[in-house]
Order: sequence, then structure tokens, then C-alpha cells
Amino acid sequence: MTKKSTSPSSGREAARTRRNITTVLILGLLILFGFYRLTGKDPLGPFTEDKETPPSVIGSGSDWWQVYFTDPHTVNDPNRLAGWIPEKLIEHIAVAQRTIHVATFEFDLLPVAEALIAAQKRGVEVHWVTDDEYGIQADEDEGEQLFPKLKGAGVQVKDDGPGALMHNKFWIFDDQTVWTGSTNVTANDNFRNNNNAIIIESQEVAAVYEREFAELWSGEFGPTSPSTVREQTVTVDGTPVEVLFAPEDQVISRLIPLVNGAERSIRFMAFAFTDEPLGAAVRTRAKAGVDVKGIFETRSSETEFSQLSPFYCADMAVRQDGNPGMLHHKVFIVDDNIVVTGSFNFSENADESNDENMVIVTHRDIAAEYLAEFERRWAEAAAPDASSVTCP
Repeated sequence: MTKKSTSPSSGREAARTRRNITTVLILGLLILFGFYRLTGKDPLGPFTEDKETPPSVIGSGSDWWQVYFTDPHTVNDPNRLAGWIPEKLIEHIAVAQRTIHVATFEFDLLPVAEALIAAQKRGVEVHWVTDDEYGIQADEDEGEQLFPKLKGAGVQVKDDGPGALMHNKFWIFDDQTVWTGSTNVTANDNFRNNNNAIIIESQEVAAVYEREFAELWSGEFGPTSPSTVREQTVTVDGTPVEVLFAPEDQVISRLIPLVNGAERSIRFMAFAFTDEPLGAAVRTRAKAGVDVKGIFETRSSETEFSQLSPFYCADMAVRQDGNPGMLHHKVFIVDDNIVVTGSFNFSENADESNDENMVIVTHRDIAAEYLAEFERRWAEAAAPDASSVTCP
């Protein structure tokens, strides 16, 4: 067998080609490295580690307000709080210096309990009002035992006793900061359900909530508690902020004029929307030419009392949410400028029986945040099945 031979010239050519390729690669890396050092950008990734970037909270804010929204599609692991709403709440707890007053319905997040215990130990007054059934009893039945942990550390906890719900969801820090919205302090509400939180930095707003908290703390629940509604509208940095408490402030009767005043648009996201007078007001504005769109929580909207059927039968643009968990918002946005949010479902029980809070803020940038959330939820929602809707 005769061996193939390679000529010296062809061998030299191959070596030259390899050197040229090597030179080009080295020059390319040097250029990329120079670009990386100048700009901090690494388009091909050779100079930076491949690290997973944790998601950050949806929302924005200014020097006196912040708005946050849950995102169950992206953030749905209760064991990873980094960058998300519970971490933001813990940050507020961590910097509180004098008082933390809490009125909230449900609770099962251990890291929040630990942050409150740490605050109590450093001398902060921590008082908590909750619901007897969905707060205290649920904590016992589900094995969380977070309220005994709080009490054992010196945190004072009270409940509303038998009767209607203590359905509030608000926190007050140092007579200065109010945290409210639709979000309970639970894994479900933060990692499975669609919710919102709004934080307002204002001594005047905090004073309104502190008066209500003092009533709850003294045992004044339900329709017999006193109303101070005439003292519950303040101005923060030129922005009107109105706070309402149910049942004493007759919230629906104050919400209907707001709806009646809509000139261009109404958007709503509703866990429960069963109140007929409020529904009639929305239908009237739609008939008058106001652009109305609304999202109903699917399961709640399939009851006979839901306003979904009347709206759908009036040819209004309504959808049922697409979250496998639930849409838990209680939001109206009027004329791209006025936002209504809080713990208040649009129902007779919320208006006449439960202890609730609602905040109404007239601010275009805040409204823009809630409109963006509406569009996210609208995109995943769907029109109701016509065969399941009974029209008169």
C-alpha cells in the first residue's frame, strides 16, 4: 500500500490558515472585551456569568406613592420572596421606628411574622386586628400558629368576634405610611391570585386610618361604629385622596356619584360585583356612550347575583378572568384619572355588614399603573359563554 504524501507547500498553507483563524478570534475577543469595559454590555456573554435574574415587582411610584401588582404567571413560589410584594412589606416593617398598626383579614406568611417579631423586640409597638374566623381560627386550623408566635413575642392581637367579616387590608407605619389594596398577607394572595397594593406616604392619610384603627382596637365593629367621613378627604402633593370605611360610611352611595360623573371611560376589575344600584349606574353610563369595560372573577360571576349577566345582556364589553387562581382586585378606574381600590368588594355585604376600607385617588400616573394592570388581565380574560348567560 502506498501512503499519501502531503507537499510542504500545502502543509505550510494549512498552518497559515490556522494562524489566521486564531488571530481573527483573538482580535474578535479583544474587541468584545473592549466594548464590555466601555459599555458594561456583553452581547455574546463570554465575560459575565450566566446568572438567573430574579423577577422584580410590577409597578412604580414617586416620592409619596407606590403601586404594586402580583404576577402569578411569573412569580408563584412562596419560598422566594426576593423582589416581590411581601419583601416590600417586610422592608417597611424593618424601618418602622415607633408603631405598626395592622388591620388585615388573613395571614400565613412566616417571614412577615418574623419581621414583626423583630420590630417588637427593638421597641416598636405592633398591634394587629384580624377576623375571628378567617384570621385567628384559620391560623389554628391550618397549623400555621403565627398569631401565637406574635403574641408570645409581645405583639398584641385582637379579633372582631362573631358576626360579619373584619375584611380590611391596611397597615399604618409610624403615623406616616399607609399600605392598603386588595392583597391579604397570604401565599395565595401574593403568589396565586391577581392583587394590588398601594402605599401612600402622608401624615394626613395616616391620621385618617389611625382613627379607624383606634375604633377597631376599642371593639367598634360593623354598622354601629361612628363615621368621620367628612374628615376623610385630604390633599397630598396636590392630589385629592378620599378614604371610605364600610359599613359606617355608606360606601356604595358615595361610589355611585363617582360612576355617574364618568365622561369618557370606566374600567373595573372585580372579585365580586353583585350590588344592583352600582351595576345600574354603570349600565346607565354605558348607555350614555361612556366606554365601559370590565373583568369579573370567573367563579364569583357565575352566581345568580352577579352583575355579569345584566352587563353582558346589555351588550357591554365584559370578560371573565383567565387566572387559574382568582382575580381578587376590587378596582374602578374612571376617565383614566380616578382610581378606586382597597378591600371593598362591590356587594351588599361589603356595604352594609363587613369592616372594609376604600381609597379613591385622583392622579393620572397612578391611574396609568392600574390601567396597565387592567390591560394585562383583559388580554388573558375571555368573554362569557353565551349559553351560560340568561338574559331577561
